Amino acid sequence: MQVKAKPDWAGDDLLSRVVNRLIQTKPIYALMKQQARQVLIKTAEKKGIPWRQNYQDLELSGIQAELAAIANPAITYPDYYQVPFHAYDQGNLCWPAAFEAESATYSMALRVWPDEALTYQAAQDRLRSSFHQVLAKHGPAQVHDILDLGCSVGLSTRSLHRYYSQIQPVRTVGLDLSPYMLAVAKARDPHGEIEWRHGLAEATGLPDASFDLVTLQFVIHELPRQATQAILSESLRLLRPGGGLAIVDNNPQSAVIQNLPPVLFTLMKSTEPWSDDYYTFDVAAAIVAAGFAPPITVASDPRHRTLVALKA
Repeated sequence: MQVKAKPDWAGDDLLSRVVNRLIQTKPIYALMKQQARQVLIKTAEKKGIPWRQNYQDLELSGIQAELAAIANPAITYPDYYQVPFHAYDQGNLCWPAAFEAESATYSMALRVWPDEALTYQAAQDRLRSSFHQVLAKHGPAQVHDILDLGCSVGLSTRSLHRYYSQIQPVRTVGLDLSPYMLAVAKARDPHGEIEWRHGLAEATGLPDASFDLVTLQFVIHELPRQATQAILSESLRLLRPGGGLAIVDNNPQSAVIQNLPPVLFTLMKSTEPWSDDYYTFDVAAAIVAAGFAPPITVASDPRHRTLVALKA
């Protein structure tokens, strides 16, 4: 059987156009957004993720007072980052998004293996480990300095830091465009093992050739392709010769992704404004166009793929 390059519900196919028309109808979109949120929370809590408790604990922690110290006032947010997504009108630029990001990430990991009796912690560990295994086989030979772009609340960053710290001491930087997310990331890193930076992934302001590994973990499906292209160029600049770029994200050729039930892919598209752009974007070709060696692409789990490319 020939594998389709992308799902029928993405791009310019008839099914995709019908779904997009529904999403663009404001009353229907509002209902979809509300439904998506309710389904996400109820499903998560049924599987043991204390969604609402996590939110309340963070809300009452006093973390809001840290925002001014984390936020870079010189940053101008690009237009693509100021659109509603993930069912938040302000996208990632709000406390609710930051307070719920951990729970949403745990829930995402559980959806990868729906038929297995995994705890959410075990599913999360397995998700990260599948990425690390690809890095171990295809990543750079030496890793001393790591940059995790689009680090959100730091789950990906801390896991990556722990993995490489087993081998040798490493310096790890987590960069994100949301100071709200970074406030949570910093609170979850009480010993200050990681450097958290508020910045644009396409214009980090970090020195040339200062990292051995740059990662983008579940980030680029949330971006228009021109932003991803700019980030790829920035990653090349930041890497030392022999360093590696590693991207893990939704796999357009995954049978699971391609065969999502209509209710699920419609709800997903209603909260992911750049879905069509991502699923029709040749990421491997863009990596080569940015100046990297041709990437290795591995289906790292049933829903996701990992691409690893080295800098010459």
